[in-house]
Amino acid sequence: MELRLLQEEREEKILGEYAKKSIETKGRGKLEAKCDIRTDFQRDRDRIIHCKSFRRMKHKTQVFISPEGDHYRTRLTHTLEVAQIARSIARALSLNEDLTEAIALGHDLGHTPFGHAGERELDKLCQSHGGFSHNEQSLRVVERLEKDGAGLNLTWEVRDGILHHRTSGSPATLEGQVVQLSDKIAYTNHDIDDAVRAGMLKPADVPAGIVALIGTTSSSRINAMIRDTISNSVGIDKICMSQQMRQTLMDLREFMFQKVYMSCVAVEEHVKAEKIIGDLYAYYMNHPEVMEGEFLQLLQEGEPLWKVVCDYIACMTDRFAVAKYTELFIPKEWNKL
Repeated sequence: MELRLLQEEREEKILGEYAKKSIETKGRGKLEAKCDIRTDFQRDRDRIIHCKSFRRMKHKTQVFISPEGDHYRTRLTHTLEVAQIARSIARALSLNEDLTEAIALGHDLGHTPFGHAGERELDKLCQSHGGFSHNEQSLRVVERLEKDGAGLNLTWEVRDGILHHRTSGSPATLEGQVVQLSDKIAYTNHDIDDAVRAGMLKPADVPAGIVALIGTTSSSRINAMIRDTISNSVGIDKICMSQQMRQTLMDLREFMFQKVYMSCVAVEEHVKAEKIIGDLYAYYMNHPEVMEGEFLQLLQEGEPLWKVVCDYIACMTDRFAVAKYTELFIPKEWNKL
């Protein structure tokens, strides 16, 4: 008997009523033979881990642009923390951990360099075309850009979870809902840790009401939110927190926006990042021929220029974007010509 069939039988026995089982998938965009070892969702997880976009996240900003030191989060370490939190919740609720992990690992593949500052600038530049958002770009990465334009051919459920992981989204599966909430739990708490490390916050700055409810450390806060989510989601077709914990999470996010995300120090760096993104966008719109070969192939296949330029810039790591900006706009020293 194929190992995949044994795993599918195991899912039938151990997964809960509201879990999305592998055999229930709506399938892939392009029909292909099933793996004899892995379930469809396990296969999706592996495809994401081995793709180029996943590796590039290690050099993309989470919150702090080009931080000095090895202990700040990157887009990749954020993704891994989301996956860990999401799997903990999924396991406790007897949901499909493989589907949950695949969505979590793929949810930020389309993020721009320089974090949300880069995303905001591309969105502004593309308003006449409907704007830009990293969740839609993440879907484009797995459907169109990876594997030299062939895409990863992921299952419908994973693609749905990736597309709808933002606050305004409505994931079709409980596993997608778990990732949506885990994303907020992860970044709200680990960004506090990084802000303290950067000297922008002190642990005592966290509002006393929040500390009283969920503790003083990232570990205690994350644990409290995971426990609350599990206890309020057991036996129902919805992933949710208690009203008190949801409000606490919202208050914590608001605190971080005021003290960190939109602080004077952060905004100064955002302006620089937006300048880089804006100038690169204008340059490649006027000189598309200098983009990498795979992006020229997209143009030859009829993709609109603005979309391909967005693809090219969104795929850049922070350091690659800075290097390109330096190459194009910063005069070289005479002895380096």
